[in-house]
Amino acid sequence: MASDPVSLRVTVAGIDLESCIYNASGPLTETHQALLKIAASESAIVLSKSATLLSQSGNPLPRYSEVSLGEDACPGSINSEGLPNKGIDYYLDEQMSSSITEELKKPYFVSLSGKSLEDNLEMLDRATKCDNVSAIELNVACPNVIGKPIIGYDFEQFATVLEKVFAHPGSKKKPIGIKLPPYFDLPHFEKAAELLNKYPVKFVVSTNTIGNALVIDAEAEQPVIEPKGGFGGLGGGFIKYTALANVRQMRKLLKPTIDVIGAGGIKTGTDAFEFILCGATAVQVGTQHRIERAGVFARLKRELKEIMERKGYSTLEDFRGELRSHDKQRAKESRAKQKEKMEQRKTQEALNRGDVKVYAASDDSANTWIAIILLAIIVFLVLDKFKYFDVAY
Repeated sequence: MASDPVSLRVTVAGIDLESCIYNASGPLTETHQALLKIAASESAIVLSKSATLLSQSGNPLPRYSEVSLGEDACPGSINSEGLPNKGIDYYLDEQMSSSITEELKKPYFVSLSGKSLEDNLEMLDRATKCDNVSAIELNVACPNVIGKPIIGYDFEQFATVLEKVFAHPGSKKKPIGIKLPPYFDLPHFEKAAELLNKYPVKFVVSTNTIGNALVIDAEAEQPVIEPKGGFGGLGGGFIKYTALANVRQMRKLLKPTIDVIGAGGIKTGTDAFEFILCGATAVQVGTQHRIERAGVFARLKRELKEIMERKGYSTLEDFRGELRSHDKQRAKESRAKQKEKMEQRKTQEALNRGDVKVYAASDDSANTWIAIILLAIIVFLVLDKFKYFDVAY
């Protein structure tokens, strides 16, 4: 069998992966059954739900809603789930984790989001003793736990967390990555990177949701979710462009030894391509995974490969981080290609509807023929009318 000319292989936290696409923590990751479905899919990694020390049910329902942003974009989402999960020991279950790593041959990453530093250190101790855990993702970015600040925005607290985590003996047993909140000001990017560069962080995830947003149901005159008066974290298509900027900035500021994982609004292979172009080593899929289920990973891999083949890239390294400066001529050529694709799609949609007007859209001669036919019909009707009067008199 001929080898695939396009490869999505990559290394994250020193772990070799078949592709650069895997699930985000959150949607469809809470139960063993859900995690095993991901393991059986083409997701490169299985990433658990963000765990707390003990099981918790999260915030009141409804706590999640989606907003369509058009056919081509990942829907925007808002949630205030409050970290519903089954507790760290559930996600370290020997039978489940061995099924992922030994039977289905997938790396298993465990996400931690404790209610306190002490909880995080206790969970880290347990997780690093589990043979089937491949790496740890420490979430310092959750905006939806009532009464708890976002650690990643409180740089004094963030510094303390990093110091204690990497002083823990378990930090030397497993690779540890950090899931970050979105940053917006350059000094904040720089401060976060400065802290991260001090420690043996293996990867960062950029980015978690944008906190404290409010989506309104105008007809009902109320928020679309219940917790916190309707305030929640924006995800999906709402945050794609913020996430791209975070990936780009973090790749510039962090040590080369720290992998940057892009997350936020990935629906298509083009979305994944853009994140890698900004410097992402790999990408996570959350909202679209929730919508499309585990089949999304195979589709995204196929679409990304098609883009790479069309552009002449055989590996991710060929274009990772190679975002070009703006050029007017390239922009003009890109707009022309996009317009051509739009016309082709409109034509195909019209054909699918059986709309015959599509045949006239790209051929001026068709308009001439239509005019001739209409004129002939008018002449026929006029002649027929005169014939009628001749007979009548």
